[in-house]
Amino acid sequence: MTIVTPPPTAESPWPVGLLAGKVRDWIDRLGTAWVEGEITQWNSAGGNVYGKLKDLEIDATVSFSIWSSVRGKIPADLKQGDRVIAAIKPNYWVKGGSLTMQVFDMRHVGIGDLLERLERLRRQLASEGLFGADRKRPLPFLPGCIGLITGKDSDAEKDVLRNAQLRWPSVHFKVVHAAVQGDRMVGEVTAALQRLDADPEVDVIIVARGGGDFQNLLGFSDETLVRAAAAATTPIVSAIGHEADRPLLDDVADLRASTPTDAAKRVVPDVGEELQGVRQARARMGSRLTHIVNVEIDRLGQIRSRPVLARPATMIESRADELVRYVARSEELLRRALERAGTRVSELTVQLRALSPESTLRRGYSIVQLPSGAVLRDASEAPNSTPLVLTLASGTLGATSTGPVSA
Repeated sequence: MTIVTPPPTAESPWPVGLLAGKVRDWIDRLGTAWVEGEITQWNSAGGNVYGKLKDLEIDATVSFSIWSSVRGKIPADLKQGDRVIAAIKPNYWVKGGSLTMQVFDMRHVGIGDLLERLERLRRQLASEGLFGADRKRPLPFLPGCIGLITGKDSDAEKDVLRNAQLRWPSVHFKVVHAAVQGDRMVGEVTAALQRLDADPEVDVIIVARGGGDFQNLLGFSDETLVRAAAAATTPIVSAIGHEADRPLLDDVADLRASTPTDAAKRVVPDVGEELQGVRQARARMGSRLTHIVNVEIDRLGQIRSRPVLARPATMIESRADELVRYVARSEELLRRALERAGTRVSELTVQLRALSPESTLRRGYSIVQLPSGAVLRDASEAPNSTPLVLTLASGTLGATSTGPVSA
C-alpha cells in the first residue's frame, strides 16, 4: 500500500530530507543515458576522476564523476579536450544537496565518424577550388613584417621567433596569441587571422602549433576557419602539426610547413646564405668581366699586329709602282686622244671653210638682200627704187635697184 504524502504548505511544510529524498527518487528513475560532449575538466583524486563535460554546440556543461571501479574499464588516455561519448546516470547526493553524473562507461568518439565527416568537408572545399594550386600565392622573398598566430608562451612561438631571428636578425613580427585547442580555438584563431590580414604592414601570416593528437587538431579543419583563410589576401603559412597530421588548413594555406621551425626557415631567408650568394655572384661577375676584357685585349693585339696596321705605308708602297704605271698610261692615252681630236678639228675646219659662203665672197661675189633680210634670187623681186643690202667679203653696202636690166 502506497502512502501518499500531502503537498507541502506554509502550515505543513516538508522536511528538507523528505524533499531531498523525493528529488533523489525522481532522478533515479531517469536511468542511464548515453551523451556526447567534450571533456573540459579532468581531475584525479584517490583513484577517482572528477570532471566536466561540455556540449559541442551550445553553452551547457554537466559535472561527472568516475569511481575507481569504473576507471580501470575505460581508456587510460582520456584527458581534457577529448571528444567522448559516455554512459551516465544522474545521481543526487542528499547529504550535500548536489547533482552529479556518475559515469559507467566512457569512450572516444569514433575516429571513423570524424574522419568521414572531415573527408566530406575536404571534398566539398576541393570542389569549390579552395585547394587549387592556381590560388596559391608566392611568399615574399624578405617580408618586412611577419604575422604570427600561436598560443601564448608556447614552444611553437619560441621556435618560430628564435629560428627566424637566427636566420635574419632584423626580422620583425606581429604576434597575436590565440587558443590553439578547445572550444575557444576556432573563434580566436579566425579573429586573429582576419586582424592580421587587414594589417597593411603584414606581408605573410604564420599559423603555428606544436603538433598534437588528431582530436586536438580538429579545430584547424573547422569550415569557418578554413574559409576565412581562403578569403585572406595575405599569404598564409600553416605550421600546426607534424608530417603525419594534415588538417584542412594545410590544404587551403599558400604553404604548408611540417613544424614551426620549418615555417621560420621557409619564410625568412638565411642572411649568411644570402651574403654567400652575393659574394659568389660578385666573384662570378668579376671573373666573367675579366675574361671578356682579356679576350678583347687579345683581339685588339691581333688586329694591331696585322701588317696593314703595323706598317700602314706598306700598302701604299706595294701599290706605288702600279700607280705610276697607271698615271703614265693615262697621260699617254690622254695625249693620243687630244692629238686625234686636234686632227679631226683641223679636218672639220677645212671642210667648213670649203663649204662656207665666205670663200665665195672672197672671190668677188656678194649677197644681195631685200630690206626684209630675204636673199634676192630673182631680179623681178626688186623693182625700181627697191632698197637693197649688199654683203661683201669684207663689210656691207646699201644700194637702190633701178629695175631689171635687159640682157
